[in-house]
Amino acid sequence: MKLSQFIYFPGFKRPPTVATDTTFKAEPIFYLWAAYAGLLIFSFYLLYVKGVWASLLAADPTYLTALIIVLFIGSTIWVGFRAHHLAWQYEQVCRFRRLIADQSSKDTILQEETSWIKDLFTGLVNKKTDWRNNSQLVALFGEKASSAHEMTWWINGVLLKLGLLGKVIGFSIMALQLGSLDSFDASQTSTILKTLTGGLGIALLTTMTGLAANMLLGLQLMRLDRFADYLTAYAIETVEQDLERSLA
Repeated sequence: MKLSQFIYFPGFKRPPTVATDTTFKAEPIFYLWAAYAGLLIFSFYLLYVKGVWASLLAADPTYLTALIIVLFIGSTIWVGFRAHHLAWQYEQVCRFRRLIADQSSKDTILQEETSWIKDLFTGLVNKKTDWRNNSQLVALFGEKASSAHEMTWWINGVLLKLGLLGKVIGFSIMALQLGSLDSFDASQTSTILKTLTGGLGIALLTTMTGLAANMLLGLQLMRLDRFADYLTAYAIETVEQDLERSLA
């Protein structure tokens, strides 16, 4: 039996594990994300056991590190929901292609569940004899597939900027403390070093966390964008080739 027969999430429609059409095979985007998320959770657990998270939060009084982590976790969860939805939309395109290959009638196809490919097909049907002039409808399909990713890409950039902001704050603390010294006293050495290392710790830790979160989230978004491109290309291929038998 396939693993997909045992995996179930309440309220989720089961995404495809393999392509249902031999002419076009897309990667199982949702299961790839699930595996990636599993590795992240395992890594987070190891860092927790080693006390790394406690050390990071204790060393950063600005709480920028905590903010970066929260934004990263929230964005990663959103990517999972989006990956599942794109996988379901891909399954609907495969289903439409099978119906068209079986020479199903327009009425039968229009009775299918609402999806992006159904909206595209409905728009082409409404254009009647002018259905080949479909550039705007295809562009709309592509917009649906990838436009939602822009906000998460912006958050991905914010993660890096928050890390750089922590660096600025850390070095500013160091500069302010050094500037407040009227004279150097050997008895103040330990206090000065503690202040300097605190500011340096903020600068380095927030920068490191921001860079790591930026790279890990960017990898997820890159694969999400590529799958959206695959989905749009498959829809275009369906429109330009397979629909001719139904709409010509």
